[in-house]
Amino acid sequence: MSSQIEAATNPAPWDGGDAVKPEFFRMRAQLLDQGNTETPLAVGDHLWLKIKVYAKGGENKLHAHPYQDHSFIVLSGRARFHGPRGETKELATNDGIFLPKGCFYWFETISEEPLVLLRAGATVAEDKHPDMRIMDGDQWKVRRGRGETYISSDVKYRDGAFYG
Repeated sequence: MSSQIEAATNPAPWDGGDAVKPEFFRMRAQLLDQGNTETPLAVGDHLWLKIKVYAKGGENKLHAHPYQDHSFIVLSGRARFHGPRGETKELATNDGIFLPKGCFYWFETISEEPLVLLRAGATVAEDKHPDMRIMDGDQWKVRRGRGETYISSDVKYRDGAFYG
């Protein structure tokens, strides 16, 4: 019997020496009066989860991710997602959108309260940067990595936090 089959049929406990262990997280985020933040919740080799908060604005430039599938789920607030030919869809709490690799989009906050999003991304090409973007006009660039925390330079925090 191979060691992979043995490991699958006789899994090691979470606290075992070389055991593959789960990662626990809570969906919490400081609310904002201005700016935006992006905080990793869990990051694996092929899947990562982030919580994003926008006081106003959003991802306001049309772009696509050619090497990742990803999804946004609205945890609080409202967003309007836009497609490349003028399509729009408004999302409220508990609504989501799945964006397969190569799908062009941008979004904006449309609520007075801060927009809080759960973002899940999955790598679809092992040898490519997972956050590579194709911008409108065929410009390719990497904005930031999947495990990086981001705080905009204009951020202003407000009292209170989102607790999922």
